Amino acid sequence: MKKILNLFKNSKVKMFMVLSFLLFIYTSICAFSYAENVSTDIANSVFRLHVLANSDSEEDQALKYKVRDNLLKYMNEICANCTTKQEAISKVYEYQDNFKQIALDTIKDEGYSYDVNINIGNFEFPTKEYGDISLPAGFYDALRVEIGEAKGKNWWCVMFPPLCFVDISSGVVPEESKEMLENNLSEEEFALVSENSDPKIQFKFKLLEFFTGNGIITAKK
Repeated sequence: MKKILNLFKNSKVKMFMVLSFLLFIYTSICAFSYAENVSTDIANSVFRLHVLANSDSEEDQALKYKVRDNLLKYMNEICANCTTKQEAISKVYEYQDNFKQIALDTIKDEGYSYDVNINIGNFEFPTKEYGDISLPAGFYDALRVEIGEAKGKNWWCVMFPPLCFVDISSGVVPEESKEMLENNLSEEEFALVSENSDPKIQFKFKLLEFFTGNGIITAKK
């Protein structure tokens, strides 16, 4: 114990410890700032879809997918010429009542009488993969669709760029969707969310996941 205390009395050891501590603080601040900026940029480039089923019963889950498919089909129609997230959101706001009616009609056609609650807002999403694109956890602008009691499993997706239209068999996102995303992100940010074997890029994505996944940053506007 005395030896340890004597080490602390050594001016060189003190200086080393102070510099090490300051270096740790500086590195942490830089990492936090980087993760916050990248997370915000990514969140500001996509508009997502969040559908909650009435329950986890097999029937309610199947209904959820029916509603999802019809909403995405309509989204694809009205946003065919959209090139930015803001254009897509404006369209959804303009036709918000139509989205609700489509969901209600789908539910009725399937023989159910559930009500539907639709909100456009900023919601928390976990890390999700869409083919060869991965989006980190965080808060994203999204169209949230609650079916009935909304106590069932979620469906998380991306309405713009249209990453929902992933070829499930190949797990590859259409090139057009990638281009839209790439046009709204920096080169490094796009590399972060794309499938990339570069260890440095993988480390940065894990860093981003750490900060967002633990609620240290939220990517809220």
